[in-house]
Amino acid sequence: MKLLAIDTSGDTCSAALLLDGGVEQLLETAPRQHGERILPMMQALLDGAGLLLTDLNALAFGRGPGSFTGVRIATAVIQGAAFGAGLPVVPVSTLGALAQGQFRRGGQRRLLTALNARMDEVYWGCFEIGEHDLAVAQGEERVCPPERIAIPAGAGWYGVGPGWSAYDLTLQTQVGDALDGANPAAFCEARDIAVLAAADFTAGRHLPPELATPVYLRDQVTR
Repeated sequence: MKLLAIDTSGDTCSAALLLDGGVEQLLETAPRQHGERILPMMQALLDGAGLLLTDLNALAFGRGPGSFTGVRIATAVIQGAAFGAGLPVVPVSTLGALAQGQFRRGGQRRLLTALNARMDEVYWGCFEIGEHDLAVAQGEERVCPPERIAIPAGAGWYGVGPGWSAYDLTLQTQVGDALDGANPAAFCEARDIAVLAAADFTAGRHLPPELATPVYLRDQVTR
């Protein structure tokens, strides 16, 4: 399996190359410079591995939610590259990648992901680490006020993402004793998108580039 993944949904900009299970990543903190930085990062990974874009099996990207501008950049870059190389595309939830990343770092298996959606709302998703140690959504992702989040039954949940910093008291109150801790400093990384995308690709969940679209969760674009 050879797969290249990118994420530009937040302040960081990352690209990752998955080769037969191993992942190499480049990551920069580059607010408002994603459009200039992401293509050179992709090319650097390919050059380092001695590969051409056409040598890959698929391309993947963080489909959102996140910064509207950032999500659009990732979608457009991957669509263009996939068209040119004749490759399929695997869109991956940024909330799912957040959960996958926290499992990679800390081993937590029940994750409540939250991004700051502004306008006094959060992008919210609940995940459990399931078969093959991959994040599986528990219900639909949504955008909502923090006091209206949906929480699956049971205890042992762990909060992930900057939404837990922006709305920490409200979210902690809503989850209550079911919360075992939180990591508000976590952010989406392309390496976790690559891992989830590889599983989706193997299972046949991939698209032609023209059908790969961003997921905003909110209709009103503000950024």
